[in-house]
Parts: sequence; structure tokens; C-alpha cells
Amino acid sequence: MSLIKYSLEYPIKTSISFLYKRLSTPSGLSEWFADNVNIKNKILTFYWEGSEEKAIVLKQKKGEFIRYQWLEDEGEKKYFEFSIQIDDMTKDIALIVTDFAEDEDDQEEGILLWNKEIENLKNALGI
Repeated sequence: MSLIKYSLEYPIKTSISFLYKRLSTPSGLSEWFADNVNIKNKILTFYWEGSEEKAIVLKQKKGEFIRYQWLEDEGEKKYFEFSIQIDDMTKDIALIVTDFAEDEDDQEEGILLWNKEIENLKNALGI
């Protein structure tokens, strides 16, 4: 099976440290991404309305990016990543979300979901 890798870019008007905290900590993720997030033994558990998913951090560089993988996808080349980019000229900050889809329908659903989640993030940031 061939996966479709896609990236979405969202302008975010906030500081890098403020944004990175929302992307990389259980308390920050609980503000916009899931109803609650806990961490134990480097495994993050995300809770949504009666369901839960577990993930690990594959890679991260403070203030630049963090890459997560759902435990159910372990061993696959599938992850989701939040990357912070700064425009050299304007110094504007953009959040790049990278994810994978099984097919075009899955990708369309993923894009709609990320658009909604990033709106939640902007609301949590007060922007």
C-alpha cells in the first residue's frame, strides 16, 4: 500500500515558544487537540469523548518541530509532524502540519480535520 504524504501551512501570529508549548506538551495539546492528554513512560495518551489513542514522540527539536507516531502505526513510515517556519524577510511564523493518508478521500478528510484543529489552536492562542 502506498501512502500519500501531505503538508499544510497555516500562518500563526504568536511567539515561537508559546506555539511550541501548545504543540509539544500534554497541557498544551489538551488546550486544542484533544479533550485531555497524559504522558507516562514517554507514551502520550490522547482522550476524545470516550475514545483514546496512544502516541510516541519520534523526533523533536525545541522551537522547530515535533514528530509524533500513533502506536497503532508503529513500524510504518506514517507519522504526523508540527513544524514551525519563520519567513526570513517578514519574520512571520507559519505552522506546517505533515500527515499521511491511505487514499485521496482519506487525505480530504485529513485536511478538513487539520483545518478544524488549527482553528481550535488559534482560538487557544487567542488569535
